[in-house]
Amino acid sequence: MHVENLIKMANQIGDFFAAFPDREEALDGVATHIKKFWEPRMRRELLAHVDSVGYGELNATTAEAIKRHRAQLQ
Repeated sequence: MHVENLIKMANQIGDFFAAFPDREEALDGVATHIKKFWEPRMRRELLAHVDSVGYGELNATTAEAIKRHRAQLQ
């Protein structure tokens, strides 16, 4: 899968959870959703992209969720 599609999907997930009033619940929700519904290779590709170019293409909620819950996503 192209990394651009992964970023788009991850940002859509982040946008959905950003509306939650509890920030911690939102960040947990993003990470849990990606862990539960994405194949391991998709998660690895997203994390490799973040490692190579940083978090700039991700929205704030998604970027923070990945930073905080990276171990869960590996």
